[in-house]
Amino acid sequence: MLSTNGRDGAGEDHGTIVLVEDDHNIAELVDLYLRNAGFRVLQAGDAARGLELVGQEHPCLVLMDIGLPGPMDGLEACRELRRRSDIPVVVITARDDEVDRVLGLELGADDYVTKPFSPRELVARVRAILRRTEAAKRPSEEPLSIGPVTVDPLRREVMVASEPVALTAREFDLLAHFVGNQGIVLSRQQLLDAVWGPGWFGDERTVDVHVRQLRRKLGDALPLATIWGVGYRCG
Repeated sequence: MLSTNGRDGAGEDHGTIVLVEDDHNIAELVDLYLRNAGFRVLQAGDAARGLELVGQEHPCLVLMDIGLPGPMDGLEACRELRRRSDIPVVVITARDDEVDRVLGLELGADDYVTKPFSPRELVARVRAILRRTEAAKRPSEEPLSIGPVTVDPLRREVMVASEPVALTAREFDLLAHFVGNQGIVLSRQQLLDAVWGPGWFGDERTVDVHVRQLRRKLGDALPLATIWGVGYRCG
């Protein structure tokens, strides 16, 4: 397999990843680790080229640096990706850019890593996200409802009073978990383990960001209560 630098990869082909990163050294290091893990890697140095590759190659995942050169930064590119599809996105941020991390999650990113980061940890996160994405394609559950909200795991659709509501892949998984555990108080760590996976390395505030998004999109139709000091309860 080939990355855009033309070097052969190694191992089994686990799919194509588009890496949008303007720092050549970081891009080459991530490229090496991902190819050794069995992925085909396509590099882009700016957002426009990254979006072009996504449209051409239909990758299984996108790694998106936030601080990109040119008229479009990584946050705007993430917003544009979400307009087009629910492809998994991992944003890469500077260590002190907490606002950017939160914005990235609110725009639909599935995860984030902060510079400097461990390439091995990044590969582990990519694998975990893709495992969850693949598992979500093979659901067998019947549709679930709470009030006017209906969640259809098979179609991965959400309806509120028969009107469709667009959610990102992670928002859908979180909502499905809430609706499937009605009346149960779930801690943030329990939600991270169930929805993000027990190997996820992020902090618990990620849950709060996605809950805010669900509340914004579903409004009063979703009976989701905050249990202060513990977590959340649906119903």
